[in-house]
Amino acid sequence: MEDTLLGVSFRDADEFHSVENKKKMSSGIPLTDEDRYPWLMAIHNYMKDLHNEGKSGVVTCSALKKSYRQILLTGSDISTRDQKTNSDIESLVFVLLNGSKDIILSRMSQRLGHFMPSSLLESQLATLELPDNTERCIQVSIDNDVEGITDEIIKRISEITDS
Repeated sequence: MEDTLLGVSFRDADEFHSVENKKKMSSGIPLTDEDRYPWLMAIHNYMKDLHNEGKSGVVTCSALKKSYRQILLTGSDISTRDQKTNSDIESLVFVLLNGSKDIILSRMSQRLGHFMPSSLLESQLATLELPDNTERCIQVSIDNDVEGITDEIIKRISEITDS
C-alpha cells in the first residue's frame, strides 16, 4: 500500500504477525520474545528488500525493546551481534510516539475489530525500553492530532536525513 502524503510504501507491522500470535493476543496473552522474533525478522526482511531496491517506506511497529529494534535494523539480535554486518539498513530511523497511558488507552479503545485488546497495554508499557542515544530515533508527542503528529515526524526526519 502506498501512502499518498509521502509517496512511499506503508505497512502496519500487524500484517506480519502469524495467525498464532494474533490468536494469543486476542486471548489477552502477551507475546514472548520467542513469539516476536519471526515477526520482527519478517519486518526486517521486508524493509531490507525496500532498501535494496532503493525505495523508502514506513512500517508502524511496536518495537518495544532495544533488542527488537536491533533485529529490525540488522536482522540479528543484539545479544549475538559483535560487529556491523552488511545486513544493516543504514537509513532506518525509528520514531517513538510518546504519550500518556490515558491517551494511548483512549485511542486503543477506539480501534474497531483489532485483535489486540487494550488489556494488553500494561504488558506493552512494562516491556518498553526507551531508545538511548546509540539509536537513530526521534520522539514525537502524541498529544496532537494525526495530521500534526505526521507533520512533526516528517519535519524531524527531514532534519536528520538532510544533515
